[in-house]
Amino acid sequence: MVAIADDTDAPRAVPPAATRWVTAIRRNPTIATGAVLLAILVSLAILAPWLTTDPLKQATINRLRPPSERVWFGTDQFGRDIFARTLHGARVSLVVGLTVAAISSVIGLALGIVCGYFRRIDGVVMRVMDGIMAIPSILLAIALITLTRPGLAVVIIAIVIPEVPRVVRVVRSVVLSIRAQPYIDSAIAGGTRGVKLLTRHVLPNTLAPLIVQATYICAAGMLIEAALSFLGAGVPPEIPSWGNIIAQGRSFFQIAPWTILIPGAFLALTVLAVNLMGDGLRDRLDPRLARRM
Repeated sequence: MVAIADDTDAPRAVPPAATRWVTAIRRNPTIATGAVLLAILVSLAILAPWLTTDPLKQATINRLRPPSERVWFGTDQFGRDIFARTLHGARVSLVVGLTVAAISSVIGLALGIVCGYFRRIDGVVMRVMDGIMAIPSILLAIALITLTRPGLAVVIIAIVIPEVPRVVRVVRSVVLSIRAQPYIDSAIAGGTRGVKLLTRHVLPNTLAPLIVQATYICAAGMLIEAALSFLGAGVPPEIPSWGNIIAQGRSFFQIAPWTILIPGAFLALTVLAVNLMGDGLRDRLDPRLARRM
């Protein structure tokens, strides 16, 4: 008898890196689209000093020029290049969004774990969080900024305060569901200490929803910063930000609509990119949604 070779035990060829990337994009097109858009915007913001001229340079002879080969995005009422101001404004919005998301996530994670695991502290802290959430975020930010000197740090703090309770509620709900699992009771009965229990069993399970929530906070932070700058309660007017550019160009919208439409389009694209990544991460990290993919 002739033995038939069984190729089940033969080593399988590892797909090349390009094939793996294509497969990952096909499985997660939403994340890939958002990541590409965000990477392009971040690259433009980082390279803004080398790609553009001084965003504060005024040339009144060139005021309100439409987009052309010389000035790609046109000029404003002071002759300043809208292209340079838009790219430098991306720096402000991205710094605010990422910083707000990071600070809110860290503070909200700590408070959410404490509230969800220690029942005695839960009632006091959550009532404080409910009180903060009852105040509109824009009004709270305006009140805080009017009491202090306007600046980028003050804007970040003013946006962080109303965003922290949202993270606390998400993390607390996850911790409460994990706290009720039988393996947690078994670990407690086995003598596992509280700190080790939190770091080994509770904390890893909160990271997936926390990352998704952080993306939405990043997008909301950029929108709130633009709204505050538009109302004159954000960063100082001399700092180019998308909100300041739109606010300064609203009086000339009928004769120079590019002064508002271009920075507004960049703001919309940035928020869209972050939200796409958030939606994709939610579909990928949620076990119930991941099984359907």
